[in-house]
Amino acid sequence: MGSLEVEKKTIGWAAKDPSGVLSPYSYTLRKTGTEDVEIKVLYCGLCHTDLHQVKNDLGMSNYPMVPGHEVVGEVVEVGSNVTKFNVGDTVGVGVLVGCCRSCRPCNQDIEQYCNKRIWSYNDVYSDGKPTQGGFATSMVVDQKFVVKIPDGMSPEQAAPLLCAGLTVYSPLNHFGLKQSGLRGGILGLGGVGHMGVKIAKAMGHHITVISSSDRKKEEALEHLGADEYLVSSDTTRMQEAADSLDYIIDTIPVFHPLEPYISLLKLDGKLILMGVINTPMQFITPMVMLGRKTITGSFIGSMKETEEVLEFCKEKGLTSQIEVVKMDYVNTAMERLEKNDVRYRFVIDVAGSKLDQ
Repeated sequence: MGSLEVEKKTIGWAAKDPSGVLSPYSYTLRKTGTEDVEIKVLYCGLCHTDLHQVKNDLGMSNYPMVPGHEVVGEVVEVGSNVTKFNVGDTVGVGVLVGCCRSCRPCNQDIEQYCNKRIWSYNDVYSDGKPTQGGFATSMVVDQKFVVKIPDGMSPEQAAPLLCAGLTVYSPLNHFGLKQSGLRGGILGLGGVGHMGVKIAKAMGHHITVISSSDRKKEEALEHLGADEYLVSSDTTRMQEAADSLDYIIDTIPVFHPLEPYISLLKLDGKLILMGVINTPMQFITPMVMLGRKTITGSFIGSMKETEEVLEFCKEKGLTSQIEVVKMDYVNTAMERLEKNDVRYRFVIDVAGSKLDQ
């Protein structure tokens, strides 16, 4: 991986302990190997998973930790065997930066399910060096885990597609839910949920947003283009909507009952879990058995699907709804994200924050 003499220094904002507070942190990048791409980070999205990780909510955090896995940047150096990218290209990096390349998932191009996958941050490379994410001036990433941002797509708009957009697109693709005319539900209207509405609508689906209050009703219907809006505590409307949906994409990242939503599914309907929750979920089996319903999960998406969702969003003219902030605002952004006070994705202007000055 190169010697210390040729490694380059970079500046990121890191969490140093489970308080999750981020502050400047200097560290070394590994040498740009023959298959690697060095990227100057331009923008990086802020995902709810970043919040979980910096606060050690899942009990597996290592510090110092530079988060960020919705990274868009400019290629500044390529290794001698890199064929997909050139210096000056605008590229993206998502949740993964490594896999074993020999297991069944890797051989089927679904490397996100590789048991030896390497996360963009809070992980280690095969040589033991820690991975650090996109809240930094630079990254060095294997070309397999880098994608070209389509020409004409603004980099700050592309960032949330690398996780939020991909996370929704992948199950619709895998479970055969891309055809028009389906009736879908989006449970929770955050970063992933708002992209779910946009992508599913672009596929020709009738979409119902399901939320715990009517606070986002106007935005869901008038700004995002949802067809219907259900408040989960409105038992009358929930009962009227029973057996009406082909699928529900459940994006809620905290514990919640499943049974009210299972009842909304048609025969053979699918409840697709997306939120990272560290407490057990519960339901009674007749809720599933009597409609041959499926409770399943889906995890981000493959590199192939990442390229597909970027092209799909370009073709359909889809954009994320974002709030662009500088890095010195990131701790406030984390606090606001925890309170669900963002419409719908924070994107950090990393290059504009001039971290190295």
